[in-house]
Amino acid sequence: MSPSIALIGCGNRGADVYGRLLQAQGAQITHLVEPRAARLAEVAARHGVEPEAQFAHWDAFFALGRVADAVVIATPDDAHVGPCLAALALGYDVLLEKPVCLHEHELALLLQAEAASAGRVTVCHVLRATPFFQAVQGVIDAGRLGRLIGIQHAENVAHWHYAHSYVRGNWRATPPAAPFLLAKSSHDLDLLRAFAGARPLRVSSEGGLHHFRPDQAPPGAADRCVVCPVVDCPSDARRIYLDRDPGIWPVTVLTAGGQALEDALAQGPYGECVYLGHNNQPDHQAVTVVFEGGVTAQLTVSAFTHNNTRTLKLLGTHGELRGHMERGELELHDFRSGAVTRWTVDTAGTHGGGDLGLVQAWLAFLRGAAPPPTPLAQSLDSHRMAFAAERARVEGRVVALG
Repeated sequence: MSPSIALIGCGNRGADVYGRLLQAQGAQITHLVEPRAARLAEVAARHGVEPEAQFAHWDAFFALGRVADAVVIATPDDAHVGPCLAALALGYDVLLEKPVCLHEHELALLLQAEAASAGRVTVCHVLRATPFFQAVQGVIDAGRLGRLIGIQHAENVAHWHYAHSYVRGNWRATPPAAPFLLAKSSHDLDLLRAFAGARPLRVSSEGGLHHFRPDQAPPGAADRCVVCPVVDCPSDARRIYLDRDPGIWPVTVLTAGGQALEDALAQGPYGECVYLGHNNQPDHQAVTVVFEGGVTAQLTVSAFTHNNTRTLKLLGTHGELRGHMERGELELHDFRSGAVTRWTVDTAGTHGGGDLGLVQAWLAFLRGAAPPPTPLAQSLDSHRMAFAAERARVEGRVVALG
């Protein structure tokens, strides 16, 4: 079976990741929705989509009725709920980019819409689908840690990645983008939920915007990096983009639609000084979650790291597991035997192979060979934790989850 798929949102995630992977795995991209005419034409040419199947807005696409087997929704953060509800009303199966919504009450709307639909929603929590975190889950499931007591998980965003996405990029301000934790780490919270194997009970959080603000600008800094005399700024856009492969992310974000990289740096947001104050997202945040059954998890998300990876420790009554995702390294200490086992897991591919793993699992579901990768209600626990953490951070209190 070759499922027919409509891409709603043809940005980096929608077209360059999911579109390419779906096509490579045997699906057919038959319809496109994208407001940017040049980008729409580019992606349509890539997949051979005819003009009558190209749309600037999802309303026009959904007016056709159900004309494909499933849809991918990879629109901006503040435009996920509308097309998802429309898709479910027509019985579409949906691959929905995270975060699924920006307002907590919308979680119930999505659950109600799915319950009334023949379609099912799969949230793009790609980390669950990586060989690395599947190996971690395998250690837990095999009982090699005894009873799991604690989780220490860190998302090391990398200073340049934070500058790209959360100071200069689409996620630099909430609203309209999701809060930092929800935008960047809903799939990390989803991992904590999976490892704990239980629902979250209460959440606390601390964090703020410490560095990427006007009062931290070095003396003499210009508004644009291409004319800035500061030579040792770690966020210099020339350093971040000019020395990277022009054919891969993040450079492709600047050159999408055929724009020259030099023009993007001279005129667009990715060439702006990171200290102008156009952003309001935290650059360092720590979260503690207590789950039913007593597992306590800590997640730290920080811009102030040299590498772009995840590191973790799982603490159990009979063992400790340490992991470094970028290097694919796992180290298990068995308290009973004293044995130490070290091994590596393949981390090739975007998101450590998680994007491909998710696409393969979703296609297996569409082809009737497997259930949906993760039930929607369980996926949305990550968002409930993120909304609670933001309230806890802003209000300085512990938030209980009903």
